[in-house]
Amino acid sequence: MDRRDFLRAAGAGIVGAALERRTVHAQAPEPIIDIHQHVGYTGRADDALIAHQRAMGATMTVLLPAGRPIASPSTHDGVANGLQAQCLGNEACYQLARAHTDAYTFAANEVPDLPDATAVIGGYLRRGAVMIAEQKFGVECDSPEMERIYRLAEEHHVPVLMHWQFQMYNYGFERFHRVLEKYPRVAFIGHAQTWWGHIDRNHTDQTVMYPKGPVARGGLTDRYLADYPNIYGDLSAGSGLNALTRDEAFTREFLVRHQDKLLFGSDCTDVAGTGSGCLGAQIIGAVRRLAADKRIERKLLYGNAKRVLRITSA
Repeated sequence: MDRRDFLRAAGAGIVGAALERRTVHAQAPEPIIDIHQHVGYTGRADDALIAHQRAMGATMTVLLPAGRPIASPSTHDGVANGLQAQCLGNEACYQLARAHTDAYTFAANEVPDLPDATAVIGGYLRRGAVMIAEQKFGVECDSPEMERIYRLAEEHHVPVLMHWQFQMYNYGFERFHRVLEKYPRVAFIGHAQTWWGHIDRNHTDQTVMYPKGPVARGGLTDRYLADYPNIYGDLSAGSGLNALTRDEAFTREFLVRHQDKLLFGSDCTDVAGTGSGCLGAQIIGAVRRLAADKRIERKLLYGNAKRVLRITSA
């Protein structure tokens, strides 16, 4: 090969390599952070969970543990054990995340009125847990036990994700503004039926867990998101999907107003990860359909979670 042929071949190789890198980059999936998944959810195996998250498109997943099994008033004599869904605890989430550090991280949790609750949670926070979640117990939201949890979150600079369910989990939603005011440096993430029901100003019957029909702006959740910089919303589960889809005209405007306060989560127990049988896939689809522009979509599916949970590896 003479010098001219060599330079031509070398140049073609460089151009080809550059095109290959560009093609790989163009085909790389947009990152999605799922802030709400569980290990052992209704008996789902770890490999099925991993396949589910991959199919759904999640590039980073936060695993939320249950507290330890115990029969007490705060667990409704054991009903809340396993987050009422066979979910496994701190160690299972930690071990799975440690085995797949490129795609998983973990939260820390414990039954809040156990004497050593903060010690247990604190131990996993020191091991790298990115939030306290999910708090799903029958306690007053402003009880001394919960205030210990909030102080711990403040000390470690992590959010607290709370499952709001009328007369079942985290009592006193209408008083929660006092907690937001008392702990302004703690990021709180609202989730579940009572949280999402209260986007509607006309949501007066709190026993209705999945309200339908038009939404009147100015509900308690809507006001919390607007008035307090330290409260955020978790879009996961059937409650989140119902809130997104019950009045899509309202939702489009809601997503614009609260574009910096909403985080994608799946909280689904299926094994498919796609289609109408997967809540997470449906939530992602609703966000993409209803977000006013690509910039807002990326905030909801990725950017807000990365910022609020301070996830550096996503």
